[in-house]
Amino acid sequence: MSAGFPDFRLGSVLATSFTGTLSERHGDAVERIPVPHRLVDWLAVNGLAVDACTTAQLDLARELRESIHAAATAAAIQDTLPASAVQVINDFSAQSRAAAVLTPEGERRWRLSSTSSVEDALGVIAADAISIIAGERDGKLALCASPTCQAAFFDTSQSRTRKWCDMNTCGNRQKKARFNANQRKGLRPAE
Repeated sequence: MSAGFPDFRLGSVLATSFTGTLSERHGDAVERIPVPHRLVDWLAVNGLAVDACTTAQLDLARELRESIHAAATAAAIQDTLPASAVQVINDFSAQSRAAAVLTPEGERRWRLSSTSSVEDALGVIAADAISIIAGERDGKLALCASPTCQAAFFDTSQSRTRKWCDMNTCGNRQKKARFNANQRKGLRPAE
């Protein structure tokens, strides 16, 4: 990753990983795509390589990211999907020129043409969001139990009871805080 920028939080689900490019939404927010070339980096890491990104395209990406987050959050808490978020997601999906292709290993990948733009890559992310929000994939949308994070994530665990968007970040912080609190309780002087 490029020096000087926070690492990406990568997951196995494209749309929710994309919403994770802004983390700690209810605390000290961390923007992981603060400049256009970081969006290019994120897209490349996720198999959606594009040559360049403008500031206007980064603004579009953030609009899509926030729309996916709003719709996924509503779906996770079984609330009505925000109409404006649905419209943004649908518009990005409809405008994409990406093609789904089958790999020799039997997996679906997205192919962007040599002339594809950031908007085409964003269309792939929007299509992925549609499939998880619509319930077409095996799993369920949930919200991170961390009070400062509350990221939407797609839980594919067998029991569908996962609590953290990422065990290595939010889960680990919560476990560490619980451990430290228990240690402090055990260190009280005897009365």
